[in-house]
Amino acid sequence: MTKFKEYKTLNLAETNARVLAEWEKNDIFHKSIDEKEGCKPFIFFEGPPSANGHPGIHHVMGRTIKDVFLRYKTMKGYQVKRKAGWDTHGLPVELSVEKSLGITKEDIGKKISVDEYNDACRKNVMMYTDEWTQLTNKMGYWVDLENPYITYDIKYIETLWYLLKQLYNKGLLYKGYTIQPYSPAAGTGLSSHELNQPGCYRDVKDTTVTAQFKVEKTSLNSQLSTLNSQLPLYILAWTTTPWTLPSNTALCVGPKIDYVALKGNNPYTDEEAIYIIAESRMGAYFTQEEGKEPEILWRGKGLDLVGTKYQQLMPWVKPCSMDESGKITDESAKAFRVIPGDYVTTEDGTGIVHIAPTFGADDAKVAKDAGVPALFIVDKAGDTRPMVDFQGKYFVKEDIQPEFLDLCVNESYWKHSGAYVKNAYDPKYNVNGYDEKAANKDMDLNVILCLEMKEEGTAFKIEKHVHNYPHCWRTDKPVLYYPLDSWFIRSTAKKDRMFDLNQTINWHPQSTGTGRFGKWLENLNDWNLSRSRYWGTPLPIWRNKDTKEEICIGSLEELYNEIEKAVKAGVMETNILKDKGFVPGDMSKENYDRIDIHRPYVDYIKLVSDKGTVLTRETDLIDVWFDSGAMPYAQIHYPFENKELIDNGKAFPADFIAEGVDQTRGWFFTLHAIGTMVFDSVAFKNVISNGLVLDKNGIKMSKRLGNVINPFDCINTYGADAVRWYMTSNSSPWDNLSFDLDGVKEVTSSFFIKLYQAYSFFTLYANVDGFEYKEADIEYSKRPDFDRWLLSELNSLVKEVDKYLADYDVTPAVRLIQSFVIDKLSNWYIRLNKKRFWGNEASEDKRSAYQTLYTCLNTLARIMAPVAPFYADELFMSLNEVTKKDTSLSVHLAKFPEATEEYIDTDLEEAMQLAMQVTSMVLSLRKKVKIPVIQALQAISIPVTDPSVKAAIERMKSVILAETNVKELNFIEDGAGIQLVKKVKCNFRTMGKKFGKLMKDVNNAVMAMTQAQIAELENNGTVALVAAGENVTIEKEDVEIISEDIPGWTIAQEGTITVALDIEITPELKNEGMARLIIKRIQAMRKDSKFEITDRIDVVIEENDDLKKAVDTFKEHIASQVLANSLVIGDAGEGSEQDFGEFKAKIFIKKN
Repeated sequence: MTKFKEYKTLNLAETNARVLAEWEKNDIFHKSIDEKEGCKPFIFFEGPPSANGHPGIHHVMGRTIKDVFLRYKTMKGYQVKRKAGWDTHGLPVELSVEKSLGITKEDIGKKISVDEYNDACRKNVMMYTDEWTQLTNKMGYWVDLENPYITYDIKYIETLWYLLKQLYNKGLLYKGYTIQPYSPAAGTGLSSHELNQPGCYRDVKDTTVTAQFKVEKTSLNSQLSTLNSQLPLYILAWTTTPWTLPSNTALCVGPKIDYVALKGNNPYTDEEAIYIIAESRMGAYFTQEEGKEPEILWRGKGLDLVGTKYQQLMPWVKPCSMDESGKITDESAKAFRVIPGDYVTTEDGTGIVHIAPTFGADDAKVAKDAGVPALFIVDKAGDTRPMVDFQGKYFVKEDIQPEFLDLCVNESYWKHSGAYVKNAYDPKYNVNGYDEKAANKDMDLNVILCLEMKEEGTAFKIEKHVHNYPHCWRTDKPVLYYPLDSWFIRSTAKKDRMFDLNQTINWHPQSTGTGRFGKWLENLNDWNLSRSRYWGTPLPIWRNKDTKEEICIGSLEELYNEIEKAVKAGVMETNILKDKGFVPGDMSKENYDRIDIHRPYVDYIKLVSDKGTVLTRETDLIDVWFDSGAMPYAQIHYPFENKELIDNGKAFPADFIAEGVDQTRGWFFTLHAIGTMVFDSVAFKNVISNGLVLDKNGIKMSKRLGNVINPFDCINTYGADAVRWYMTSNSSPWDNLSFDLDGVKEVTSSFFIKLYQAYSFFTLYANVDGFEYKEADIEYSKRPDFDRWLLSELNSLVKEVDKYLADYDVTPAVRLIQSFVIDKLSNWYIRLNKKRFWGNEASEDKRSAYQTLYTCLNTLARIMAPVAPFYADELFMSLNEVTKKDTSLSVHLAKFPEATEEYIDTDLEEAMQLAMQVTSMVLSLRKKVKIPVIQALQAISIPVTDPSVKAAIERMKSVILAETNVKELNFIEDGAGIQLVKKVKCNFRTMGKKFGKLMKDVNNAVMAMTQAQIAELENNGTVALVAAGENVTIEKEDVEIISEDIPGWTIAQEGTITVALDIEITPELKNEGMARLIIKRIQAMRKDSKFEITDRIDVVIEENDDLKKAVDTFKEHIASQVLANSLVIGDAGEGSEQDFGEFKAKIFIKKN
């Protein structure tokens, strides 16, 4: 006889290790794919993590969600290929390398060559792959780590070039000079989707200033002639970035906004002057004495102010222009005037906006429309730049073109030349990482400028202001808005199509698809593709700066051929690809490994145009998000290899993806954008956007706060299954999870322990009885109600779990499984059916119990396998190694259960649910009056008016009586039996709205209701009453019906069910209770003595009148329950003392 494995304790971490060893030994992961060859594919895309950082507990969450549905789909018969990937380019890697080498971006090419730098990046990016691999294995995430896609791989890059050429050919790739978000700390421009990552916009407290710009009165038009007085005239404009004031060239007003000119005094100098401000903003700047109106000298619209000129606030640099020949012209005459702008508001500030065209897209647009020049610096290379350089400081003399310096730069500029506009950019605060505390403590340039303005009399109001400001997603430092030459993807041209395709995607949660993602698409900007960095995918465009001729390369073969042309034209000495032995068309790894097309090598290549001019590669890299968004195609080297997989829908679009909410405007967007613009298709059909994993108090985890959960420690302590179960059951994946280790412990103690105990109970008796499930199944119709109920509930569970998992909604599925195991299997079925497994007789009833419990455990192993892959596999294998019912080598190679509809008996389920409810109510009543369950009681009475309820309770009568230890269950009908007295209480909150002033009289009528009227209300749902002479209808939903206790009974009501319990304890009932207590004490002694469940014993009970009465009456029953060959009252001197409530007595037992 083969026995079922028995486990002494439940240790999920040890289960992990055992099962993982079996998976590796039997190559289960690969078998799960190979065995499904020819089956319908389920397409999954893995979002690539960056392996130059440690994995965290949030990665366990994200990977659990993915793994659940991939395992589920595998068990449903799909072939699920899961290629891992590594995101290897971009800022995370470069910043890490710069930190480790102690350099900045400016040192690259000086202190370290580009080649050496990129080599360091290549090594750094895979720094923690071992940790990622370990975590992936430990947590049970099945993904192909042996053949991952790597974004720095040359084949991968070639596909990116192909996709870019498709965009170029469609007219969707262009070069533009625009104001863009720029990160001085990272040294590169950013795309709008990078700027919209979660947490990028933060509330910051900055020093702000309202500056007073002195009007040139000779420029006043006739509408403003009344202001031409002896007092100076100023326009007030507020800014949160005082460091941009030296670049001011205009002031902007709302054409339709109401403005005033009023007399006032500067609060710092007390100078009396006339100030122009939006009328609605006067109160924020001018306080008036009580009862005294402000002296307003002029009222008008913003349009009246347009054209008014003012003196340059900070005459450091003159606004100039530079033509194509490099000639510089002073354009001051066109600057420093009031211009119109529809975007101006009066929500804060003065209703007048300071315009610095080089530092804001809106500023640049209104200035350009009005013909106002920007104020810029000409650098040594002859390029126009804002006054602030790429490091975030005012230009220094040695970086400025001498001619520009002589013509346009005034002496006042040098006082702050080289000053950083924000302390965050200053190297002295970034020696060993960013010292944010010191940076915030020290005075920054904004404060210095404001204090200088205050002293000069050009500041009207200086104050601290909290506002929302964008930060770099990788450096956590503020960004600037900066004019840059960049390459853009014209995503706005496909905005509507992206929006339409998004409507077909099944988003979880849906609100993300329509809200965060959908609204993003509605307001989409063109995608800034350029990155001025070194480690990344090179932009494959060669261009002549002067003639604007250009070529976009879409493959290495095309590049090879273009180099050949360049060699023939004498532009290149040799073909450097040919020199390395690269052969176009040879797709072998060895061939591609011969070359590198990263910087600096790709920059050595010069090409030639059709007209014979030299083309140089645009030095930009591409946005790393394009790398990851192109992974569906690049991971299989499309279209150079595996073309049919994409074109025939075998590898695209994805049936399912899942990542964190931070990817909504990152990876999710770039996948969708490339899929739409190149293939006119969605890139994914179903998506889960995971919420954040916070600490138990709902605070973001960080090393600084010391609240980080180490994923390895967590899994090693509690086991991956407990962590995965906790994560999926605690809250929906798209909600933020407040991760609490006590919750993980609770999952083990409340769920896994119950399941372990159910299996242990089964094996304990199955191994004694030699049950191996060799016999034929007992017909469903011949099984007892309890077994048919459990099988019905089990099949209902399978049906519901399958439905939720099919809809990518794991949390309700997990909760249903958990509830079934705890409430229905463990606390109900096993507890109430233990006796069926006792004894030696192999009855049909006993076989039915074994078969039912086995089926239940085996089915549970399969439906929980996607979520708890380790324990489910051990449970499945432990069962099937004996019965051979399923010969699969793993539960993950078995089929997901299918519900047997004919086994689902909803009437039986409802009847058992009623039994549970009545039982719970009776046990609550026992607790209320402090009568333990072991003490038998005489009767339960239940008033019923619904025949179906009566039939259901009648069907479960024996179950209720056995579980509550009560002798009888009676129904109260038509006045028979005990008479319950009920009363009705009004819900004043709901009824008050209905009856208003009549409510007091309605309440009196309700309180006066007869028992017959209350019965009518219960039966019909309504009852007609008269209140203050008016007919009113009382609805059952608006009142509470309460049953009052009557002598000798205690009563409970829950919904439509009322239960009355007879609590009188007769001598006979007391005697029976004592017999039960004797059995309980002896069973505990058997367990403490570690007797086998089949061991027979002899029992001696110490002389006591109460014990003797119980033994005399129930001797045979007691003996059968405790397996006693003899049971006597006598000298139990060697026994142990037992507590019987009112007294103590000894009991002696010995093995027979």
